[in-house]
Amino acid sequence: MMQEKWGQLRQRLLKTIGQNNFTTWIEPLEFSELQDGVATFHVPTNFMGNYVSQNFADLILHELNMSGEQVQRLSFKVAANSPMRPARAPERPAEPYAELTAGAPAAAGTPAPVPSSADPVESLQAAPLDPRFTFDSFVVGKPNELAHAAARRVAEGGPVTFNPLVLYGGVGLGKTHLMHAIAWELKTQRPDLNVLYLSAEQFMYRFVQALRERKMMDFKHLFRSVDVLMVDDVQFIAGKDSTQEEFFHTFNALVDQNKQIIISADRAPGEIKDLEDRVKSRLQCGLVVDLHPTDYELRLGILQSKVEQYRTTYPDLEVNAGVLEFLAQRISTNVRVLEGALTRLFAFASLVGREIDMDLTQDCLADVLRASERKITVEEIQRKVSDYYNIRLSDIIGPKRLRSYARPRQVAMYLSKQLTSRSLPEIGRRFGGRDHTTVMHGVKRIEELKLTDGQIAEDVEMLRRSLEA
Repeated sequence: MMQEKWGQLRQRLLKTIGQNNFTTWIEPLEFSELQDGVATFHVPTNFMGNYVSQNFADLILHELNMSGEQVQRLSFKVAANSPMRPARAPERPAEPYAELTAGAPAAAGTPAPVPSSADPVESLQAAPLDPRFTFDSFVVGKPNELAHAAARRVAEGGPVTFNPLVLYGGVGLGKTHLMHAIAWELKTQRPDLNVLYLSAEQFMYRFVQALRERKMMDFKHLFRSVDVLMVDDVQFIAGKDSTQEEFFHTFNALVDQNKQIIISADRAPGEIKDLEDRVKSRLQCGLVVDLHPTDYELRLGILQSKVEQYRTTYPDLEVNAGVLEFLAQRISTNVRVLEGALTRLFAFASLVGREIDMDLTQDCLADVLRASERKITVEEIQRKVSDYYNIRLSDIIGPKRLRSYARPRQVAMYLSKQLTSRSLPEIGRRFGGRDHTTVMHGVKRIEELKLTDGQIAEDVEMLRRSLEA
């Protein structure tokens, strides 16, 4: 009888507290018995019983009494062999159960229940993982091979060798894919580990919510009892002083416990504006890996991989020769845009009943192809070359004729001629008002050196790829 009432009561609680709170805190409760005015529930973890006791006991008591039952207090029992409790060596002698009560004060001299750090963080709702983002679907190339190898090592779940692992790079280069792949692999290979993946924005939201609801101790316990903490897009906490401070302390607590931390960002930690120096220092103390802009070969490999996936959905569609090569060459800034273009192409070809050839590709993707025609400026080339050769921008433009300045200047002139539509006189004006014959000489000199000097040829190719990426 009481079991049926509890089932009806659960539906009323769902409407009152919302789906997220219900799924996290109420759904795991199992009604045991009602005796002498005490309603007893089984809970998966000690911490969950404590949390429900503090935050939902009054509401549950109210609903029970409104249903016609006479209930003075609630009791929560945690079975020592609960399936949600990981198989770890206990720090104290095992007890048949731990009991928490709500609705009445604790007996004098009885210590309040303290959540055990061994309890899994069942109460934390991690960000959802995309089932498409696994190691099997990640295409490895020279620009991302180091990041992939480091992610693979961490995903093994063995002894912590570098902490934290920081993956950084521009939009659409595979950071989030690798983060999800690590989480999937750990959940599969090491189900005993508590793995928490979330964005920096979610971390900040939970922190602010804990402050507002005066539940900072719960927040600290939850985040500091994980085995692997994964925070995506950490640059979003820059400028949020209180969030950065809590992140700093959480970071230190997990490192002290030898727990693995994995971070992603859109740039190197030292280059994130408004990120506190102590946070930058902590992030830089592990392995910091750059996901470089994709090269042509990697983009082509990604497209070929996606085509193989689409063959199951569109078995009758064939891609004509040259289409994938064309897309890999033209759409170079963002892998997501590249994959989206291919998805649109297959869908369009299927709907109109045409084969995927160059004409269809240019018609279907006209807007994407126009947007991908990024205009490279002389000023951008000058900045990139000065950074590459570690000299000041003023030395690229200035009058100094030392070889350490003259050669990079000629490289910048050559790239300006190759990658922009500017005339030689226009390029000369942007290099400190130099004559067009000086630019012509510089361009010719680099063309000659590319044939005889392997280092110059490599420098020019690296800079060209970086500028076109």
